[in-house]
Amino acid sequence: MENPQDIFSSNGGCVSDIVTEKYLVESRESASHVQLACSMQHCAFPLDGNELCLWSTKDPSHELLIIRGHHQPITAMAFGNKVNPLLICSASLDYVIMWNLDECREKVLQAYPLLSLFIDAESRQLVTGCADGQLWIFSLMDGHHYRRVARVDLRKKTETFFTRRLKSGLYSQPEESQLPSTSALGKGEQVGVTFPILRLAPCDLSRVPRSACGCLSSENTRCLWIGSSVGLFVFNPANLEVEAALCYKDFHSLSIPLAGSCALRSRFADGKALCLLASLFGGKIAVLEVDPAALVVAQQCTRVGQGLSVPASSCVLPTSPLYLGIAKEKSTKAASEQRHAKRNVMKDQFLVFHSKIKSSGYASAPHLTMFSPKTNIKSESKGPSRHRSSCTREAYAVDCAVPAKPGPRVAAAPACTRVCCIQYSGDGQWLACGLANHLCLVFDASLTGTPAVFSGHDGAVNAICWSHDQRWLLSAARDRTLRVWSAHGTQPALLLGKDMFSKPIQSAQFYYIDAFILLSSGPEFQLLKYHIDTCKDEMKRYKQKSKSRLVCRLSMMDAGDMTCLSAVNDFYSHIVLTAGRNRTVEVFDLNAGCSAAVIAEAHSRPVHQICQNKGSSFTTQQPQAYNVFLTTAIGDGMRLWDLRTLRCERHFEGHPNRSYPCGIAFSPCGRFAACGAEDRHAYMYEMGSSTFSHRLAGHTDIVTGVAFNPSAPQLTTATLDGKLQLFLAE
Repeated sequence: MENPQDIFSSNGGCVSDIVTEKYLVESRESASHVQLACSMQHCAFPLDGNELCLWSTKDPSHELLIIRGHHQPITAMAFGNKVNPLLICSASLDYVIMWNLDECREKVLQAYPLLSLFIDAESRQLVTGCADGQLWIFSLMDGHHYRRVARVDLRKKTETFFTRRLKSGLYSQPEESQLPSTSALGKGEQVGVTFPILRLAPCDLSRVPRSACGCLSSENTRCLWIGSSVGLFVFNPANLEVEAALCYKDFHSLSIPLAGSCALRSRFADGKALCLLASLFGGKIAVLEVDPAALVVAQQCTRVGQGLSVPASSCVLPTSPLYLGIAKEKSTKAASEQRHAKRNVMKDQFLVFHSKIKSSGYASAPHLTMFSPKTNIKSESKGPSRHRSSCTREAYAVDCAVPAKPGPRVAAAPACTRVCCIQYSGDGQWLACGLANHLCLVFDASLTGTPAVFSGHDGAVNAICWSHDQRWLLSAARDRTLRVWSAHGTQPALLLGKDMFSKPIQSAQFYYIDAFILLSSGPEFQLLKYHIDTCKDEMKRYKQKSKSRLVCRLSMMDAGDMTCLSAVNDFYSHIVLTAGRNRTVEVFDLNAGCSAAVIAEAHSRPVHQICQNKGSSFTTQQPQAYNVFLTTAIGDGMRLWDLRTLRCERHFEGHPNRSYPCGIAFSPCGRFAACGAEDRHAYMYEMGSSTFSHRLAGHTDIVTGVAFNPSAPQLTTATLDGKLQLFLAE
């Protein structure tokens, strides 16, 4: 089995640089259930039960200051907020005493039992820790009425942290004992099962060097120290993840493998933290000095430096599938033009003059035209027209209000039919939705008038997508077929049948500014090059002239079925994001034609939707903003990821979503994210806050899908009973 100390040393860190035991004292009475205290200059703990003992960090002799006055064992201690005078309060079963360390003056006060809590004044959140290992986070903002932001199981988060490091290859010899939760169970230490949260304290990771570990953004440097019975944890309240874990038993130089009480305090001078521990079994009391920067650098997975970017930063390589598809199209087009030119070349003929012949001498009889097909027929359908899509629209206001005002509501179908997917066209004038009754509908953006109906599928339509030029509408259904419809009519222009796919199509879309079709079926996704020809031969009017060919297909590493995929079509991008049944998110670079990165344990359940920040043609964002994307899974909320670091930057879980896959969407300005929920509400989140800003009511069933209008501050929601609800900005 690999020594845990060797693991830290292999990542450029040293055990002495990470944690040092500064002081150790033996007590005749156990302090395992006593609330300890730390200040900038002192550590307080009970000695022999009823004696208050203080250890000074500035005293080189390390002589203890012992204060006597309690008759019963001391149960809790706490330092005051001021440095001058420095006050400490100690509590026992008989009374509570306030001590002035400068004057040693006693005052008897009445007090109530204290809870383990932490107040983050900057984010205005209240964090509480429980004995069962649950971390509760509440919002203290005005109007939120102390709503719960999140509930975190420390044991499960720690298991996820170690599992990600295991799958990333950070452990050369994976052993089960390296997971603290499972190792504690194997040795019969039942106290390690729940990870009781003994103390919470602020932790500043701004000193982590970005050159050594560039995976922490500036917003994720404000973390929390969590002191537990089995170790110390650096917890990020923004993404609700464990950034680093220090298990006492993994360091043989530490005298206390299991703690019964803990106190933490960070020093602003060098960024290190002082930890005061009392042994769970026995009378040992130890003072630890921990360097959080060294701990995080030693344990973070090396993910940066791969140069991943959603906007294309380089030219297409000659070996890329994108280059082969485009190059072959150009060569085919050039060859067809040459053949067409050869057919139009007029060969020289002999010119003969006769008195009876007025022509040039051709003796063949003139060809008679029996009939000519009408090729300029105007569509009488109620679908979107080119004239309307090309009109000038105003720019999208970046600082616009949240669309929370209820607008029109319509029923997508006469009966209670589930709306599976919705999407706005790029110009914001049309809304397409796929239904469970095998139909596709196109509504006006204001949800007025009669929708255009596209019929032909034999299964529920689970994917729908507009082309970049708004000329075509793509739909995929559970019947293993894909259809491309003309926006000017309701007849399919391209049909890909069941013989091409062994499993139903989960996701499908246009890609690379309408140059390709991207779809996922089973454990792979396919890149198709297509050509649409709407002209029909009157003799073979039922024969499809449109065609497609497979350019490449790529599978996930573990060969599990893909649940969804996402790629940008509004500008050139080589990145394709996929998610699988194994709860991973895999990034493919089609310029290289291979997998570029894998995010293990992205959610606790399989991801059912990936949503990228694609912006719109009516607003402008910073180029770096297009590198963020959202993922969602049943029972695990939404997560905001950064492609450059492959890290979760924020976790949103204030909306109930326990059993049904609800949709998510990015606003065109990139400031908000919307999601559906099972409580018949839609939720709006701001990117800088983990709690929702608006809760949109008025629905009659589960909100299954949400979509932002790219040209105006409008939001449309879809429900399980087939209703569409429009929300406008106030």
